[in-house]
Amino acid sequence: MDQFLNVLVFGLLLGGIYGLVSIGLNLIFGVVRIVNFAQGELVMFGMYGCYWAYVQLGLNPYLSVLVVAPLVGLLGVAIQRLVIQPLHNESNMQIFATFGLLMLFQNIMLAMSRGEAFSIGGTMGAEVLSVGELKISVVRLVTLVATTLITIGLHVFLRQTMMGKAIRAVTQDKRAARVMGINVEKTFLITFGIGAALAGMAGALLTPIYSITPSVGGNFIMAAFAVVVLGGLGSVWGAYFGGLIVGVVEAFAGYYIDPALKSAVWFLIFLVVLIVRPAGLMGQVGAEEVGFREQN
Repeated sequence: MDQFLNVLVFGLLLGGIYGLVSIGLNLIFGVVRIVNFAQGELVMFGMYGCYWAYVQLGLNPYLSVLVVAPLVGLLGVAIQRLVIQPLHNESNMQIFATFGLLMLFQNIMLAMSRGEAFSIGGTMGAEVLSVGELKISVVRLVTLVATTLITIGLHVFLRQTMMGKAIRAVTQDKRAARVMGINVEKTFLITFGIGAALAGMAGALLTPIYSITPSVGGNFIMAAFAVVVLGGLGSVWGAYFGGLIVGVVEAFAGYYIDPALKSAVWFLIFLVVLIVRPAGLMGQVGAEEVGFREQN
């Protein structure tokens, strides 16, 4: 029983990581309607930025979020304005463009780092909280708590603020939003910036856990896509709970079945959900076609 609880806790903590990476991706897809293949590289930039702030400025990895997230957010705004927006009539080309950015960003960091892996985990990454027989990684627990707070904050932002309401209006009907005086292009810029900033924040929070390499974003992006579709396209809470589901399934599959099959198991569940309910578990039916319609 104790081992079962340890696996469950590990799965939930792992799910927090997946949820954190997926929230920004889901927001961008739900609003801008872009499958951003470069989202994992934005996480990678967040990790490198956190490492640089830690080494050069002596900033605590978690405090570096205050520096890293805005910078990655500005990069996201630049991507939307200079790459995505000029291709607004070519949706397929937008997808190819984000894949091109993935390759570009990876190779830039490969050239700058010369392929060397960096890490700041040390004693911080090894800290464990013992609760009876349970062993809880402190840095993973911090990530889960941060994911929960970010999800709540983003939900409140989308529901209670004028900008959040404008974002929801644009995703439901762009033409009607224009008639009501909403600047759709500006809304896209802000949304992409927020999604990129969330990716940078995720990178900073994950730096004490993972080694930093130019290809580290690839460790998250496939799982993030599965989480986005599983939880619900455009649903903030769907990304959160979808991440927890994927994390728990991966943990139990890796422990009780075969570590080599852990990803295959949750991809199988992902395919079943996709066939039965294309909008995802928490997405409104039709959201995969017309945009972000988060349930109340």
